[in-house]
Amino acid sequence: MSSSSISPAYLSRTRAQHLTKNALLVSAVASMMGLTACSSSPVSQPMAKQTHSTIGKNAIKQSDNKKSMPPIVAVAEAEVAMPRVVLADSAMSATNNTMSSMTRSAPQWSVRPLSGISVQPPVRDNYQKNDANPVHRTTEMAVATLSIDTDTGSYANVRRYLNEGQLPPVDAVRVEELINYFNYQFDDGKRIANAPFVVATEVVDSPWDKADQDNKIVKVGIKAVENSWSNKTVNQAMPPANLVFLVDVSGSMSLRDKLPLAQSSLKLLTEQMRAQDSISIVTYSGNTSVALPATSGDQKAKILAAIESLNAAGSTNGEDALKLAYRQAEQGMKKNGINRIMMLTDGDFNVGISSVDEMLALVKANRDRGISLSTVGFGRGNLNDHMMEQMADNGNGNYSYIDSLTEAKKVFSDELAATFNTVAKDVKVQVEFNPNVVSEWRLIGYENRVLNEEDFNNDKVDAGELGAGKAVIALFEVTPTGAKGLFSERRYNENESKKTARGKKTNELGYLNIRYKSPKGGSSKLINQPIINASRPLNKANIDTQFAIAVAGFGQRLSQSDYINDWHYSHSTKLATSTLAQKPDSDKDGTRRNFVTLTELAAALDSKR
Repeated sequence: MSSSSISPAYLSRTRAQHLTKNALLVSAVASMMGLTACSSSPVSQPMAKQTHSTIGKNAIKQSDNKKSMPPIVAVAEAEVAMPRVVLADSAMSATNNTMSSMTRSAPQWSVRPLSGISVQPPVRDNYQKNDANPVHRTTEMAVATLSIDTDTGSYANVRRYLNEGQLPPVDAVRVEELINYFNYQFDDGKRIANAPFVVATEVVDSPWDKADQDNKIVKVGIKAVENSWSNKTVNQAMPPANLVFLVDVSGSMSLRDKLPLAQSSLKLLTEQMRAQDSISIVTYSGNTSVALPATSGDQKAKILAAIESLNAAGSTNGEDALKLAYRQAEQGMKKNGINRIMMLTDGDFNVGISSVDEMLALVKANRDRGISLSTVGFGRGNLNDHMMEQMADNGNGNYSYIDSLTEAKKVFSDELAATFNTVAKDVKVQVEFNPNVVSEWRLIGYENRVLNEEDFNNDKVDAGELGAGKAVIALFEVTPTGAKGLFSERRYNENESKKTARGKKTNELGYLNIRYKSPKGGSSKLINQPIINASRPLNKANIDTQFAIAVAGFGQRLSQSDYINDWHYSHSTKLATSTLAQKPDSDKDGTRRNFVTLTELAAALDSKR
């Protein structure tokens, strides 16, 4: 065939066939190697067809905590979203748009032995764009201030992408949520001034700096003190709970990885409820309704029947439903108990919402009245990750993503106390680095949790909540004074003459301040301690520190960080595997071993490794 006779349709078909072969080859290799991961079983099958992210629809404006909110961006694999056509008899699915759409990963084409033609809708997943935190000169900016982040949605979403044979969009990766997905013991931690948590700090050699550098990683860890209601075997000590399940039953929830999985998740949670708890169910699609008025937690048959009767149909009007859910929560309000709305959705709020600001204002107003809100995401195709994260943040709740029933068990059963029971509100972390010891520093992750320095002492600025038994980690990479950093040395250092005798202390790398409020609110309390200037090799560090750094390296590689040099997925694999060999009982729930599998999957899928 001459070049002049080659039609655009022929070229499109040829390119589609080529991409199909590549996708099938990766899938086959992964299958033969057994490379799949879920939260507690080494092998799990994906629950839905592969999907792609394109342009999101709603822009979330900045909330009252003064956080800098970057714009929402699309992670697009096609410039114009087109329906995918799956042909019978193993025919190749059709058409792509432009070669420029292939800058990250090629679209995944499907070959399915169907008896007819199935047209799938365009995909519109929505993630917030978060550029990595920059490196700061300590002489110009010595203080880092942030809110803690106990959400885990990003990790489960990343896991699902990898299990389905593709790398996640860069903006779907929030490194701190990957790190904080796991349970940490902090054997080296200590309780300060009777705070409801222990604090652990450690300084170790950085594993990803260049050979001529001497960078360090500073770990700041916080873990809620174990108590009787963080153990599900004695859950009678848990405060009474008033839970309202706000369930999206719009047509977009009809896929089996959405509403059917949400129903199974709610059944797991129902089994944990007691007579002193109450459960309501509000559904929303074209209309909103109360599917189950407040019902005692011991009436499980009635609750399970209501869950089973849910059916997906219609469009979405989340705002009216949210108001109805709050009315239900207010009617069942439990003094000194847990009052929580659990919103289960794929995050599609594009029908009937007058204003995003108005919706967030409603969430914040009810938060201040003692009714919190958590969001639980399902499926992909129009997953509004950004909206759900911001709703939960403003509602003093958690954002979780459920990619399997195993994950639902983790969120709604194994870690029930951490999901619902707050031991400390508005937890803020502030680190002041000593410029005589640290010349440069950067915060790893937490891009949308960074606060202004003055926000630390302002109790009106909202921050994250810490649930019972939950652990969080913040990692900083620092360059010691005198070592080679990213910035060139300045000839005229105007700050040199301003150093005080106190500033010349070299036994302190920095000073840690933490503010928190009691679960009932009130004024914040302050605790603090110095961070000692003493570093150790990474392989001699605490096991939790080593594992957290393995996860941090993995997350930064997925998000294409400019700061990790030649660190690859295989390095995370090796480091995480080493921690398991050193301390096997650090992985009682199997999540760390499954993380190792995810690193292997990512290495197989990423040509850059």
